[in-house]
Amino acid sequence: MQTKDISAIITGGASGLGAATARALSKAGAKVVLFDRQAPKEAMGLFCECDVTSESSVKAAMDKATKAHGAARIVINCAGVLGAGRILSREGPMKLDTFEQVLRVNVGGTFNVMRLATEAMSTLEPLGDSSERGIIINTASIAAYEGQIGQVAYAASKGAIVSLTLPAARELAKFGIRVNAIAPGPVDTPMVAGMTPEVRESLEATVPFPPRLIKPEEFAALALHMIENVAINGEVVRLDGALRMSPK
Repeated sequence: MQTKDISAIITGGASGLGAATARALSKAGAKVVLFDRQAPKEAMGLFCECDVTSESSVKAAMDKATKAHGAARIVINCAGVLGAGRILSREGPMKLDTFEQVLRVNVGGTFNVMRLATEAMSTLEPLGDSSERGIIINTASIAAYEGQIGQVAYAASKGAIVSLTLPAARELAKFGIRVNAIAPGPVDTPMVAGMTPEVRESLEATVPFPPRLIKPEEFAALALHMIENVAINGEVVRLDGALRMSPK
């Protein structure tokens, strides 16, 4: 699918991976809509305040986006939280609310946007020789495969994103809608901005090549390739410089 003049929704679009992807899609000519709880610091497209875990909030944001640009053919879910914590720490067992909140945002929020976006997407006119109607790209993580100590909630949530990719792609294939996911390693975003130089250098040294954190722009470039390459469907692609994380 080509991106020019195509409506695209990006959740978590105000910063980090979402912002980088919004910039790339906007440059490629897409009509970008940002779903986030806070407004972006730069103009990258239409902003819709949105809580991805709320059905009414997502519906309201989609109504606004559709009125402005038409139903989205591209949806990229970047909204998420880290939620670090051990099952059992010195303070006692992890609070159930902590675990559930991570799954609510990372899994429930992603699925909420998927289910509502595909309803409208499935009614659009098919495009090109492949009769494609749209694409969903979700954000997983290499923690889904090698979650570290203290990442049990986050790893579980990202493992769910990995697991839903293939069955979702199979189910939505009859509508001409593709579903893929990107599983990045540590990314140079505001989420890791609080690291000390020593911790950052130590983390970068674990990445075989290139020996640094993943750039948000590299995530965006992969997302654009997935959009343009109709043969990529039902796939989870790691973006990690050959990193395999240690237990801690």
